[in-house]
Amino acid sequence: MNVRYFAAARAAAGVEEEGFDLPSGATVADLLHAVLAVDRAVPPAGTPPLQRILSRSSFLLNEVAVRDHTTVLNPGDVVDVLPPFAGG
Repeated sequence: MNVRYFAAARAAAGVEEEGFDLPSGATVADLLHAVLAVDRAVPPAGTPPLQRILSRSSFLLNEVAVRDHTTVLNPGDVVDVLPPFAGG
């Protein structure tokens, strides 16, 4: 499974995209737990921690909004992390 980070999530994660190998039956919640388990470099000053960003983010699963974190993932799925955006 691949995770793509956007905006503040990208800054906090320190990468644009990363892959995870999770067991069959893994859920969006399992993937988010794996994301937070990665040992990361300290984000730039002023960047909120990734955990806080994830708690406020929206997620797309293969380009479709997913709100239920018990949704089961399949190999090759792509999850996009979309933090809240400001502006008009």
